[in-house]
Amino acid sequence: MLKSDHLIHRQNGESIIPKQLLVEDTNGAITLANELISCFEQSVGKPQKELDRALSEKEADNTDYRIQRGLAHLLKNNFSTFEIISPLEPQTLRQRVFSKAANTIPTPHHRQATLETLANELTTELKRTVFISEIEQGLYADLQENRILTQFETPAPETLLHRYNLSQVQGILYRATLIEINAHRNVPGQYKLLFRYLKLFQLMAYIEGDADHGFTITIDGPASVFKSSTRYGLALAKLLPALLHVSRWELKVIIEQRDRYSKALRQGRFSLDSHCGLVSHYPPGKPYDSLLEESFAKRWEKEKTQWQLEREVDLIPIPGSVMIPDFRLVHPNGNEFLLEIIGYWRPEYLRKKFYQVRNSQVDNLILAISERLNLDKAGVNFDNVPAKLVWFKDKLSPKAVLAVLAED
Repeated sequence: MLKSDHLIHRQNGESIIPKQLLVEDTNGAITLANELISCFEQSVGKPQKELDRALSEKEADNTDYRIQRGLAHLLKNNFSTFEIISPLEPQTLRQRVFSKAANTIPTPHHRQATLETLANELTTELKRTVFISEIEQGLYADLQENRILTQFETPAPETLLHRYNLSQVQGILYRATLIEINAHRNVPGQYKLLFRYLKLFQLMAYIEGDADHGFTITIDGPASVFKSSTRYGLALAKLLPALLHVSRWELKVIIEQRDRYSKALRQGRFSLDSHCGLVSHYPPGKPYDSLLEESFAKRWEKEKTQWQLEREVDLIPIPGSVMIPDFRLVHPNGNEFLLEIIGYWRPEYLRKKFYQVRNSQVDNLILAISERLNLDKAGVNFDNVPAKLVWFKDKLSPKAVLAVLAED
């Protein structure tokens, strides 16, 4: 995504209009994208400061410098790998060099002798030849400007422009007060993907509707009645690429921002629908919402049991929300249980989750709960929880779940 400095929006009345580049403009945006991509390709193996210098020279007196900076930011953060290249951790290397230099007179001759001595020591320690140039390069290799561009995954220029257009729209959500999504009747799997991303990004949403008629999702923005949170705003912006995988939807956003001249609060509005032409860079589906779930599924495969672990689970509509258990456990005799793993979440999420459980009206639910959660702080108690409980510390053991199933 883009930084606030890279965002280019204009306001027509209350309507907010984000900057969008024409992907089909072969003489304009495509040309600029190709030039920037070429600049990154030529900078592989060089420190970031040389790349930044090349970008600055290309920028020159260009009036569209903010567009170029935004595109370059996306290339750096999404397609580039910068690494610290040093024979030792730079901090350790500096300590070794300065400790030796402290015992000598600061002259060019002694400087060279000190580096040669350390190079010989490191050659013995690391069992490879260490050159003086490596030590000189590694001394301050941990500074951002000295990190080396070791890998660049060259995108198509159209891909870069699509990411830029999407990022400009995402930037509107950074300071939203209210977001409303109308997801019309779609393929059930698309709903599940959207709701899983809502859960993954820990967004505070109120959901109405059902899979047959569609859902209305109301989300509190980071600049709502709650304390403004940049982290929450970024999480909200990350939802947009997931929404693009839903085939029929409408998005409405209300924003409050200060006028740059009068400093008075002004309300703005933004709307978008499934015909917007934006392109998502998210994969069509995610196998798991967390490493905890992925680890559990892999460990389950090693268990010798008749219980089958299934990922695809039907939506469970409840008042004001939708519950999507993480797994379904199915036995050949027809018995079936739903498994929900509650790992590391905020107090608000925990309260909401136990509200969902109490209102789900299902009698075959298993809750796997991390012992590391501060449930007392979240105000959660287990009175009248209609579910079987499994407790775990770091990893959820399939054997613990099987033990609960054996009790039934």
